[in-house]
Amino acid sequence: MTSMRLLVIPASVRAGSLNVQLARHAEQAARTAGWLTRLLDLRALDLPLYDADLEAARGVPSRVRELQDAIAESDALLVVTPEYNGFPTPLFLNTFDWLSRLPAADGRPAGLATTADKPVGLLSASPGLHGGLRAMNYVRQYLQMAFAMLVLPQQFALGRAHQAFDAQGALADPKAAQSVARVLDALARVASALPAVR
Repeated sequence: MTSMRLLVIPASVRAGSLNVQLARHAEQAARTAGWLTRLLDLRALDLPLYDADLEAARGVPSRVRELQDAIAESDALLVVTPEYNGFPTPLFLNTFDWLSRLPAADGRPAGLATTADKPVGLLSASPGLHGGLRAMNYVRQYLQMAFAMLVLPQQFALGRAHQAFDAQGALADPKAAQSVARVLDALARVASALPAVR
């Protein structure tokens, strides 16, 4: 395939995050498959908790543009989410809530125009048996309904993730690695079929 650009977003970036490990594994697998990849640290954007009064007083924080630019420059996204009490992380939701408030300016479209029709693959990791499946389903609904993104039906939830990686950070189970590869393959097929969003 021609080189396409994949933005990998771990929804948790805490020290020792299993989802960062899974994101790094997926990023390496994507590079091996020919993608140009970037892993984005949402915490580094240092965004305040969304507050309509804060938005009215100060506008949308300028660093939200960094997320917008990263999405605009990508052909597809891969979101890797843990499960916090059955839901996606506050970090992920807060960051994308701010993105939804971004107006068109300086030759850039609005935040919601940037995300529209962008293909997204989903992975999740959890020490539990179901691998963050509940949170992944909410992320799917959130990105499809609020951001008009094209979330693939193919997805992978890595259960018992605390036991899943070898000393080099790769997935020890070949079946798990194949499941990640299947999501990446599906993402490549969809992204390559949508030249209008590239």
